[in-house]
Amino acid sequence: MLKKTISTLMLFVSFQVHALEKPIKNGRLEVICGSMFSGKSTELLRRIKRAKHAKKEILSIKSHLDTRREEFCITTHDGQKQTAHLLSNNMENLSDSITKLSEGVDVVGIDEIQFFPYKMISIIENLIEKGIIVIVAGLDLDFRGEPFSIMPELMAKADKVHKFSAICSKCGNDAHYSQRIINGKPAKYDDPIIMVGAEECYEARCRNCFETHKPQITN
Repeated sequence: MLKKTISTLMLFVSFQVHALEKPIKNGRLEVICGSMFSGKSTELLRRIKRAKHAKKEILSIKSHLDTRREEFCITTHDGQKQTAHLLSNNMENLSDSITKLSEGVDVVGIDEIQFFPYKMISIIENLIEKGIIVIVAGLDLDFRGEPFSIMPELMAKADKVHKFSAICSKCGNDAHYSQRIINGKPAKYDDPIIMVGAEECYEARCRNCFETHKPQITN
């Protein structure tokens, strides 16, 4: 009986030691989304600043398509900024570049994530597997009101999703849509998906005030 008890105890201790030796992965994905002027970049920078206060090593990334303000900074509409690495969507070695840049990093923040190609999803998953916290910010809907690029899948795979709203430029209600304006009128549904701009060509709109001229599907 004593031998059996000792054997059971040794097995339990061995299991506990093995569990302690197993590395704990703290990696996760957080998605910050919403319309234009909803405070997505502001929230991203707030989380980056918080991580800095916690003595975490930070890597900030932005797409080369975001040419609205300073080239090598994530910036907000109210003037906040964070130095960032500018990466091209067409880089064949995008994965290698991010892997090298993220060495020794605890938190990766990516702004305008909707501009990046589909392979960015697997890159982010690899970072999370390494125990890195990845925080991305971007538009969940394009100017037509359709799901934007890789955002739907990122939102589905995220550990946390933070959806922000703006203020409708027409009625003042919560706005979840980004209305593209060309010559004072809503853009055509079949216009190019990506057109970088700010107040000069986009307005935040609520569902009721958002205008889209989606082609009718005929049988």
